[in-house]
Amino acid sequence: MAQIPNLDNAPINLASLREQSQKELLNILRKIRGKKCLVIDPKLGGSLSLLIQTSLLKEYGVELRHLSAEHVQTECSKVLYLVRSQMKLMKFISSHIQHDLSKGVQREYFVYFVPRRTVVCEKIFEEEKVHHMLSIGEYPLYTLPLDEDVISFELDFAYKECYVDGDTSSLWHVAKAIHKLEFSFGLIPNVRAKGKASTKVANILNSLQVEEPVNTADMGVPEINTLILLDREVDMVTPMCFQLTYEGLLDEILQINNGSVEIDPTIMGGQQEGKKTKVPLNSSDKLYREIRDLNFEVVVQVLRQKATSMQQDYAEVKSTSQSVSGLKDFVKKLNSLPEIARHVNLAQHLQSFTSKPSFHARLDIEQTILELQNYEICFEYIEEMIHKQEPIINMLRLLVLFSITNFGLPKKNFDYLRREILHSYGFEHMSTLYNLEKAGLFKKQETKTNWPTITRALQLIVDDTDTTNPNDVSYIFSGYAPLSIRLVQHAIRSGWRSIEEIMKLLPGPHLDLKRGASTSSSSFDTVLGTQSNHDRLMDGRRSLALVVFIGGATFAEIAALRFLSSQEGMGYDFIVGTTKMVNGNTILETLMNNS
Repeated sequence: MAQIPNLDNAPINLASLREQSQKELLNILRKIRGKKCLVIDPKLGGSLSLLIQTSLLKEYGVELRHLSAEHVQTECSKVLYLVRSQMKLMKFISSHIQHDLSKGVQREYFVYFVPRRTVVCEKIFEEEKVHHMLSIGEYPLYTLPLDEDVISFELDFAYKECYVDGDTSSLWHVAKAIHKLEFSFGLIPNVRAKGKASTKVANILNSLQVEEPVNTADMGVPEINTLILLDREVDMVTPMCFQLTYEGLLDEILQINNGSVEIDPTIMGGQQEGKKTKVPLNSSDKLYREIRDLNFEVVVQVLRQKATSMQQDYAEVKSTSQSVSGLKDFVKKLNSLPEIARHVNLAQHLQSFTSKPSFHARLDIEQTILELQNYEICFEYIEEMIHKQEPIINMLRLLVLFSITNFGLPKKNFDYLRREILHSYGFEHMSTLYNLEKAGLFKKQETKTNWPTITRALQLIVDDTDTTNPNDVSYIFSGYAPLSIRLVQHAIRSGWRSIEEIMKLLPGPHLDLKRGASTSSSSFDTVLGTQSNHDRLMDGRRSLALVVFIGGATFAEIAALRFLSSQEGMGYDFIVGTTKMVNGNTILETLMNNS
């Protein structure tokens, strides 16, 4: 199955965006005539695999390499580097060129920055005395469709940059990406933003519209009716909870990267261990599309039913003389057998984790923390994890959840756990604890927690959640409704004015804005809390909301939005935009990694 996702059913023409990005890349390759060595920043390699087939690159005389400190081994006289604007990568490129010069090798060098060049990076080339040997350009890849309703801005470190390093350059990138979408799909008339980063993006978007206006007169009715911008900081509880949908669990246990998982062949029924197998996971796989957003308990039942039905059909074919049309139907069903086998194997692997008592104990303590039921039990559970030296990422994830819901820990408890973590895991984790504190994820308690008020007002804790026939998004976490999704529900139903007091309890400012032809291009008008006029477009089609998570979105949140749009009476479809797909582990890893 192709790894490049099928975008035919996307609510807007994402395929045209992808084709445009392909064209721009091929134009760069076309400009550099003859055979060339394309050296790709490894991080971009995964992104490009969702954009263009390797075979097509080879048709343009390309020899592919991944960028590293090691020098490029190639016979090509032209070397094209495709890189993000990262200083470390500039050092690699400079070292490659200096190595070639020392060996008397003559080549032409091209550096294309993704999505744009920066002065800092070019300064490194000047300092390394190689700038004059380079032809420099840009490859403006701002958005990458991961699936028919998900686009990524591919900003891996946006959360850490914004909340720890104080570097907000990624916010310009997000605003630019949204503005580029507007040139294809029209100026988005309604903007709602919550959090420091989100409100800043809304303001940058307004400035971009002044500098490079989208022509509203020529474009007709905008295809995207509402933009909802949410800071990850506003809801750090959801990513710290363990995801319980099929797709969420696959990400938690096997880590989904660029729409696929890399796994050992034995998981897929292979006889022996060997080179990892790449399994694509997107809407092109019909069965995956059907089951990915279900609670995992239900997925196991669905797969069992499908396998049993297939067995019965096979028995029937063997025991009776079927008509040709009957056989044809059976053969048609057989076509879905590889998909069933693939997901049975993956589900069996996930079950080897979810059936462990330790897994259920973790979910129980998570629920206890969310409900603020028993501070002492939660504290002792985390303390025990530290003393047993359980994987630091697992311990930190519960610690962060515990700290956020309690609005920090009393000084005595905070100092004690901090000391125990350093004793147990080593003093090299000082910087991790510093980063967590700076991001407000593990801190001393300064005020009494408002978490119970927030959970009550937004109905975040739902008892007796039906995971088989759900009627609320709380099925995603078997009883917890993601805070971020409750905010989206309010934003599209009646605006945030109805929950103004609760919005003030959450981090950062919020905006509720109106843009469009009738609005002065240099300012926004505040939207009234009523949404009924915007629910459907003039021609009766459902409205479309773009929900952007700055700092990362989880697969659980995407599942919740898909569930919402499928509910009766919901006049909206959703597209998710995210700086990166994340889970609790991957967010914390960026805070532990000081590169």
